[in-house]
Amino acid sequence: MNLKEIEREALYLAESERAMLAQKLLISLDTPHEAEMEQEWLATARQRARDLDAGRVQPVPAEEVRRKAMTLLR
Repeated sequence: MNLKEIEREALYLAESERAMLAQKLLISLDTPHEAEMEQEWLATARQRARDLDAGRVQPVPAEEVRRKAMTLLR
């Protein structure tokens, strides 16, 4: 199916369905690709490691983080 056919079919959808389709298409444009996300996570991890090594931040035990997260979710 080519773009013209998709467009023609989409215009026959109910207004609410067209709105949902439009939203999904717009979100797909703003979503970074997997490689971009991986690079961002890697950059963040490196920065956090530098902050730990320099003593700018203190590590928090995983159990404490989990406990706080569970409290916030209640």
